[in-house]
Amino acid sequence: MRYFIITGTSRGLGKAIAKALIQKGHHVFCISRTVNNELKDYAKVHEGKFDYLPYNLSNLQGLRNLMFNIFSSIDLKHAESISLINNAGILSPIKPLEECRDSEILSNLHVNLAAPLILTSEFISRTKEFVGEKTVINISSGAGSKPHYGWSNYCASKAGVNLFTQSVGIEQEERKHPVKILALAPAIMDTTMQEEIRGTDKKNFIEVEKFKDYKTQGKLLTPEQVAEVVRNLLLEGKFENGDVVDVRDLIE
Repeated sequence: MRYFIITGTSRGLGKAIAKALIQKGHHVFCISRTVNNELKDYAKVHEGKFDYLPYNLSNLQGLRNLMFNIFSSIDLKHAESISLINNAGILSPIKPLEECRDSEILSNLHVNLAAPLILTSEFISRTKEFVGEKTVINISSGAGSKPHYGWSNYCASKAGVNLFTQSVGIEQEERKHPVKILALAPAIMDTTMQEEIRGTDKKNFIEVEKFKDYKTQGKLLTPEQVAEVVRNLLLEGKFENGDVVDVRDLIE
């Protein structure tokens, strides 16, 4: 049995990753604030084991208990592999930093950075003695290495994701049964996050017209294209531990 834990599966890339992994012989755990019933029906048709755990990742205090509940349903003695995909993320607030409320700053950092840190910590701890394949893929962003006006929170959180991925990669080199970890920037996709960007007032995001052009000029990748790359990385494991890569370098 292959086990996959995926956050942010109610829509967009997370939903597409879940669909790409749901099949016989795989057990997929989906985590998001709202349940995606389409995925439940899809799992039934494709004979995949499937569990949905509604959860708001901004509630950091309950994350370790969430992972306890998930691992209670995992038989590591007979598992072939186990993977964690930290996909959930939020872009807001989109505006200059001095206009951001404390609650907006904390919400962004909690969902984008603190939650993946805690989930990855718990994942590593609970699989310490597991000798099969262990993989963590953190969905990052090009914004983690390039600044954007109005995106100070998002850029900071995604830069943190990249560096914690690289740091964990170094740490795992010293382990007897290491976890492989990767940060993947999914490029610009046709998702609700892009709709949010295109709907932003120019005074808060001065590059908004450029992002509108991405849509009209057909330059956006589909979530399904990126999900297929994630699926291949998980099943084939062809990446260096601690790598930070762009999906555009992996799409043929």
